[in-house]
Amino acid sequence: MPSIHDSVDRVRERIADAAKRSGRQADDVTLIAVSKTVDTSRIREALAAGVADLGENYVQEALRKVTEIGPGPRWHFIGHLQSNKARDVVGRFDVVHSVESLSLVRELSKRAVILGIIQRVLVEVGLDTAPAKTGVELAQVLDFAAEVAEAPGLRLDGLMGIPPVVEDPDDARPYFAQLRRLFEQLPADNRRMLSMGMTGDFETAIEEGSTAVRIGTAIFGQRDAH
Repeated sequence: MPSIHDSVDRVRERIADAAKRSGRQADDVTLIAVSKTVDTSRIREALAAGVADLGENYVQEALRKVTEIGPGPRWHFIGHLQSNKARDVVGRFDVVHSVESLSLVRELSKRAVILGIIQRVLVEVGLDTAPAKTGVELAQVLDFAAEVAEAPGLRLDGLMGIPPVVEDPDDARPYFAQLRRLFEQLPADNRRMLSMGMTGDFETAIEEGSTAVRIGTAIFGQRDAH
């Protein structure tokens, strides 16, 4: 079992190689280490290995870790977020990746205005059309994004998406390309982050234009379902 430090180094090498294939630099892609269900001691190992960005899926677990670890890392909320939890994430996370409903937009906006801050957000795009999956329908993404961009207290930085689970990462390529095309239709001010790619497919995602990959298993190993 490789150490977390070795795993981070290997992931960074793979990011650099994929970025080169797409005509970019490794620094053009942000590595977000997904630390859900990972204890803080192992998260600290990743930080010591140079990880600067952490992604969490569950509000209460994430808030505990933010408190325990303290200042330093940039925290990304990447899981499904209910409107009644919006007040818990605004101002505590650098970027909320999973904005997919107007009710959530209103709650995030209201809380950001109360706190007097600008909260960075991404629109989650529904690349997987299975009934249980989340995200804004493809045909509605640009109109929805325009509404998010107008919301007080919020700054729309781009899009996030998760393709259907496939065995061959190359089978995810059309979904990533579709998301990139949508991203390219956003106004320039809203094209700061294209969050796509996880452990099983991040190299393909980078080749298709991803600027942020969310990597859990390749850094921390397999985890029990939460």
